[in-house]
Amino acid sequence: MTLSRSLKWIAGVLLVPTVLALLFIAFFDWNWLRGPIERMATEKTGRALAIQGDLQVKFGWPWPRIYANGVTFANPAWAKEKQMVSADAVEITVDLPQLLRQKLVFPDVHLTRPVVFLEQGSLGRKSWLLDLNQQDEGARIQIDRLRLDHGTLGYDDAANKTSLRAELSTTQRPAGDTNEVGVAFSASGQYKGLPLKAQGRGGPVLAIRDESTPYALTIDATIGHTGVKAQGSITSLLKFSAIDMRLALKGGSLEQLFPLLGIALPATRAYATEGHLRHSGTLWRYEEFAGRVGDSDLAGTVEVHTNGKRPTLTADLVSKLLDLEDLGPMIGSRPGSVAKATSPVATRTPGRVLPDLPFKTDRWNTVDAEVSLRAKTIRRAKELPLEDLVAHLSLRDAVLKLEPLNFGLAGGKLTAVISLDGRQDPIQARAQVKARKIQLGQLFPTFDMSKTSIGQVNGEFDLTGQGNSVGRMLASSHGKVGLVVAGGMISKLMMEQVGLHLWEILALKATGDKQVKLRCAVADFEVRQGVMNADALIFDTEVTTLIGTGTIDLGQERLNLTLNQKTKNTSPLALRSPIYVRGSFGQPDVQVDKTRVAARALGAVALGMINPLLTLLPLIDAGPGQDSDCRQLVHEARALPHVDRKKTGARQ
Repeated sequence: MTLSRSLKWIAGVLLVPTVLALLFIAFFDWNWLRGPIERMATEKTGRALAIQGDLQVKFGWPWPRIYANGVTFANPAWAKEKQMVSADAVEITVDLPQLLRQKLVFPDVHLTRPVVFLEQGSLGRKSWLLDLNQQDEGARIQIDRLRLDHGTLGYDDAANKTSLRAELSTTQRPAGDTNEVGVAFSASGQYKGLPLKAQGRGGPVLAIRDESTPYALTIDATIGHTGVKAQGSITSLLKFSAIDMRLALKGGSLEQLFPLLGIALPATRAYATEGHLRHSGTLWRYEEFAGRVGDSDLAGTVEVHTNGKRPTLTADLVSKLLDLEDLGPMIGSRPGSVAKATSPVATRTPGRVLPDLPFKTDRWNTVDAEVSLRAKTIRRAKELPLEDLVAHLSLRDAVLKLEPLNFGLAGGKLTAVISLDGRQDPIQARAQVKARKIQLGQLFPTFDMSKTSIGQVNGEFDLTGQGNSVGRMLASSHGKVGLVVAGGMISKLMMEQVGLHLWEILALKATGDKQVKLRCAVADFEVRQGVMNADALIFDTEVTTLIGTGTIDLGQERLNLTLNQKTKNTSPLALRSPIYVRGSFGQPDVQVDKTRVAARALGAVALGMINPLLTLLPLIDAGPGQDSDCRQLVHEARALPHVDRKKTGARQ
């Protein structure tokens, strides 16, 4: 036998079985495999698989393609829905090399008119896991790419208060459009206890595991009070390995994002933002966003790193115009609380001014944060002459620090360092505040002092307290509060009004206000259990010296101060009397001692009946005739007995 004939014989021996196999595959009736496949599925999973239509196989290496009509696969008995999958037609490719390793991998799945219900139950059971107990994460079919034509999807997770239903339909291509047919969807239900509605569209193939091909997606959703609009692409719908989308968010408060993000954000007024969301690896970045929070504009970039024991959020934020009221919810202030407390209607039952809403410290350990905020212009009440804001917030291991928290105040600076330890209940708090070079003439903008009052106010506060709201922290606080003004000029008219010098007031009204020397002003309070006790309260000018005593109760928000005047120049017509500052923070009440004023007036009338020239004698205030020593005044003020708040409570 020649070599040529031997080769032909060998080729024939090898070719004949191959041809026979191909003919077998081409003409074989695969429907007889339906029964064995169904029985095998039931034995392995404990759930029924039914193939009610034709079964066909198109062989190809390494991925043969299988076609089946009228397919259903049951859910486990504990699930609410009877069937996990039912479809008019199923087309799948099987990865044979993986199958030989006893691993079921479907590189591509195409379902026609499917109805799919997935459910997560108690004890970690998941209906899509194919072991008998639905708890083995390895007992699942790996699907890389999925196409759905006109289907229904459902997902239930009672433990997480989630129940979703979605409808999908294949979009039609306009005439002449060469792009692939896409999928439109709408969804409704409940997500983590929040009502959800969504609609959108995507590409024709869901790239579930594809790590290289971005999946185009457009979505418009409402979750609770949060609106989400996004357009862009997601790579790997199973892992979200990469995201590149334009994202717009709006809602009633940023803290409402906690169920969606799982990280704590501050309470705010209504907000709306739009920016660019990017994600890769462990970094999420919402960059170049712009929007509004309440009436304030806000822009910047936010990053979240997820490679630590908890997410780390960093943000660099700027505001061209910051409305001070928009900061209220962040410190626990009720909307409109100040306006309500200061309203005349609130005279009988005044509301609270200090913030009293508790902080949600249980969320503080969900994130570490470093946030910087700069605001050039501040919109605020006329009574608060605040300007530039520079703040940095740090949250580490549930300990929140504001360092620095700087404001421009009346031409000077107000700098603060605030620490809140959320690891303890109640919160342990400390506030250190410094006031530097604050201009006296600008400090009270509602008074006409700007042209007639000059001087710099400096001071320091150092308070510690405990409580879960700002109000409770102050109500339990201990420490020191001190303010001092050394030198300057002050409105003479204002000081004559404080001294009740009627003659001088009339004269200045006629000739115009003047400036007098402000020798010193000191406010020194010791704070114990939220009560500020005046150790020294002095305001010394060329005209009048005011010496105060009393308390300020931060817990009850009540004032109990008494100011006594010492006139330095003889006044021919004066109704000098102690000035009482009483009432609440929202409704302060400033009054003179009416009894003393009436006595001086009655004395003048009585003497006038004897001799008209004697009428003015009780109204003359001779004064000490010389300036006082400021140090001695402080010493004397500290020597005065403190007002007993319990005894003076009736006068409040």
